[in-house]
Amino acid sequence: MTLLVTRNVSDRMRGFLSSSLLELAPGVYSTPHISPAVRERIWAVVADWFPHEDSASVIMVWADPTVPCGQAVRTLGVPPIKIVAVDGLLTACHVPVL
Repeated sequence: MTLLVTRNVSDRMRGFLSSSLLELAPGVYSTPHISPAVRERIWAVVADWFPHEDSASVIMVWADPTVPCGQAVRTLGVPPIKIVAVDGLLTACHVPVL
């Protein structure tokens, strides 16, 4: 399963995501079965459009047995964060803005 959660994104971004994924609640998108190639294309569009967003954030998670906790995470937005493994668990830490 792939889950994508947005905050403060434009109607353009929401329209694209709802055409590709099921919108479960405002800003929460999901799909039970998606190929890695399609997931990468969706993320490429989101990442390409993201610089035009204002005070927005996007997080995408999906099952991946090759990473700690078996769950891969990608993020864009405010505040900038980095996902790190600590004792086998994933945790988010804030990235200092210079």
